[in-house]
Amino acid sequence: MSDDGEGRRDLRMPDEDEVFAEVTNMLGANRVTVRCADGTERTARIPGRMQKRIWIREGDIVLVEPWDWQDEKADIAWRYEKSEADQLREEGHIQ
Repeated sequence: MSDDGEGRRDLRMPDEDEVFAEVTNMLGANRVTVRCADGTERTARIPGRMQKRIWIREGDIVLVEPWDWQDEKADIAWRYEKSEADQLREEGHIQ
């Protein structure tokens, strides 16, 4: 993602199998509860590649990839910084 330091940034947008979500609760054991943009509450797993590098907190906006075989669960694919989440709200992608 390019960041020119001013104005609008090109943010990662969801693929066809991903959806925006907000972290609502930390469950421990690398799991969180998320409220997805499609209205579903899911238990999301923080994958190993993100566990030590990216800290996820309640209120963060993330991209999740719902499981095909179990719709109430998902994997976190991406976490947005606060400024990026604000930009998504301004552009109308999330509430």
